Amino acid sequence: MPRGKIITLANQKGGVGKTTTAINLSAAIAKLGKKVLLVDSDPQGNASSGLGINVKEMGYHLYHCFLDEAKVFKAIRPAPLDNLNVLPTHIDLVGIEVELINATRREQYLHDMLSPLMEVYDFIFIDCPPSLGLLTINALTASDTVLIPLQCEYYALEGLSQLIRTIRLVKNSYNRKLAIEGILLTMFDRRNRLTFRVAKDVKRHFGSVVFNTVIPRNVRLSECPSFGKPIMAYDPRSAGALAYMNLGRELLQRQRSRRKEEACEHHG
Repeated sequence: MPRGKIITLANQKGGVGKTTTAINLSAAIAKLGKKVLLVDSDPQGNASSGLGINVKEMGYHLYHCFLDEAKVFKAIRPAPLDNLNVLPTHIDLVGIEVELINATRREQYLHDMLSPLMEVYDFIFIDCPPSLGLLTINALTASDTVLIPLQCEYYALEGLSQLIRTIRLVKNSYNRKLAIEGILLTMFDRRNRLTFRVAKDVKRHFGSVVFNTVIPRNVRLSECPSFGKPIMAYDPRSAGALAYMNLGRELLQRQRSRRKEEACEHHG
C-alpha cells in the first residue's frame, strides 16, 4: 500500500489565506475521494473551529499528543465531510516551545506522532502558526513538501525569501526529503491591476512551482468559517469553492506526474 503524503501550509506572514487554504484544500481532496487528515498546529485553532470542532468539548487535542498524554488516534475528530478528519488544537499549544525547551529531538515530535498515520491517510495537511518557531519547524520536519500561500499584494514577496531560507535550513538539518510543493496565489482580485503585476512577478521568479489555479477574493470564503463548514459544504457553487476544487485536482495531477517521473527514472 502506498504511504500517505504530508504537506505543510506555511507562511510566517499572517492574513495570506493559509488557514482558509488548509481547510478548503483538505476538503477538496476529501471530496475527490482521498482519505485526508488536517492537523491544526496553530494555537489559534482556526482550522479546528473552521471545521466545526468545538474546542470546549474536546477531550484530547494536539497539545496532549505533544506531551505524550494521549495517543494521536484518541485526539482525531471527524469533520463535517466524508473522508476528512481533524487533529484539533487548543490555545494551550502556545506554551509548547517552553515545555519542550530541554527535550531531545524536539524538532521531531510531530514527525514521530504522525508516522503511524501514514498507512491510514492518503494526505495529511498541517496548518502552521504565522511564525517560524518550533511548531513550524516540527511541521516542516514531519513533511514531504511545503505549500506556500501567497497573497497578491505589494509586499507579497518580502517574507518569502526568509521562509525559503528556513525550509532550506530544515532540509539540511532535519529532513533531507523536504521540497516545495508549490506556491499558491491567493486573494486574487481581477479588478486590481497590482494583482496581475504581483502574479506576473511571482511566476517570473518561480516558474512552474506556481500553481496554475489562483484563489479569488470571495466573500463566501470569508463567511464559511463562522458556520464551521468548508466552502464546498457552505456554498458549492461559489467562485471560492470552484477554485479550491480546481486546486485539489491540480495537486492530485502533480502527484500523478511525479510518480510517473519517478517510475521512469527507476526503470531507466
